[in-house]
Amino acid sequence: KLMIAFSYELSRRESKMGTPERPISDLGLVSYRSYWVYALLEILHKHRGSISVQELSERTAFRTDDIVKTLQAFNLIRYFGGQHSILVTPKTLEQHYTNAKPNWIIDSTKLRWTPYHERPKR
Repeated sequence: KLMIAFSYELSRRESKMGTPERPISDLGLVSYRSYWVYALLEILHKHRGSISVQELSERTAFRTDDIVKTLQAFNLIRYFGGQHSILVTPKTLEQHYTNAKPNWIIDSTKLRWTPYHERPKR
């Protein structure tokens, strides 16, 4: 999961969407989904008001379909009226957030890396 988190941090720095290679194995999906749900819950835990799947995607660098499928797997999203709605009560959020908390964190302030497209030309 540490490598997954590191990979997504690099994707955010490059302003690109990240995703695992497809097709993803069952075991790979479990690992990614574990990371995705924690990252999404962390945002939802701190966020007040409504937030869209697109906004979550922009903040995390996750593809929107990965977000929707992850939230569906944890029963945190509903589809009605032609759109997805994130439905999370504070109690449900706290329960999932506590259970998903990892024992690793990427401190992005310590990362010293320049995306290739931003490097000076030689």
